Amino acid sequence: MQLNLQDIQRVETITKADFIKHYFKPQKPVVIERFIEDWPAYSKWSLDYMKKVAGDKTVPLYDNRPVNYEEGFNEAHATMKMSDYIDLLKREPTKYRIFLWNILKEIPKLQNDFSYPDFGLRLMKGLPMLFFGGRDSYTFMHYDIDLANIFHFHFEGKKQCILFDQKQTKHLYKIPHSLITREDIDFANPDFKKWPALKHAKGWVCNLNHGEILYMPEGYWHYMRYITPGFSMSLRAIARNPKNLSKAIYNIFLMRNYDNLMRRISGQKWIDWKNKKAVTNTNRYV
Repeated sequence: MQLNLQDIQRVETITKADFIKHYFKPQKPVVIERFIEDWPAYSKWSLDYMKKVAGDKTVPLYDNRPVNYEEGFNEAHATMKMSDYIDLLKREPTKYRIFLWNILKEIPKLQNDFSYPDFGLRLMKGLPMLFFGGRDSYTFMHYDIDLANIFHFHFEGKKQCILFDQKQTKHLYKIPHSLITREDIDFANPDFKKWPALKHAKGWVCNLNHGEILYMPEGYWHYMRYITPGFSMSLRAIARNPKNLSKAIYNIFLMRNYDNLMRRISGQKWIDWKNKKAVTNTNRYV
């Protein structure tokens, strides 16, 4: 048995008016296939090019280990020179990923390779972020702390993306006071005997290829798995729905700080309680 997923609609290109009408207003995901072919990045950006322009940079790396009470929010698990990391990606599978790597801060000249598309939303121009991963590496199912509208541009190779909207949260084994589901769920091949509520979740799926854009609406859960080594860039626009905007403010200023405080006070007991609570909360809907 597989997750109940439908293919994300694809368009070759799109106008601002059509994007707003058909995808932003109804908050539906879409893959745009041929929107950035005039960008220098379309022909230039590859793992080899990133090694050339950023090889001497030390980069933070993340793997798939469970959250530990001793670790801070989004704290890296290791560091490596970008050149060594890209060699690793090309040589063998690895769980190490680069997460939220700010282009403007690290390699400002990369900004010359792309522009900020006009989809009718005001993009946050100070936050173009890169994400890298090796074959079969993946992110936990999560949603972003600011519930932003996200435009995810993929480069080199192929990447699988599974999405759920917030209405599906009750089926996903969300961990309380956090933005992730249970980390021991394999969303690529879920065990429905262990996680029966997942049978009721309805989501979306796509495989992204080089140069394609995935639009993820506000607060969408997303799981990303690198089918081959590659990297992506995300541009984001602030949540426009007042409910989502207020939830983002709560997450950033209250929820995150409360969770960090409880980790310091209760340690692993806090993590264990949250994991158990995720199961009891969700199985009420089985």
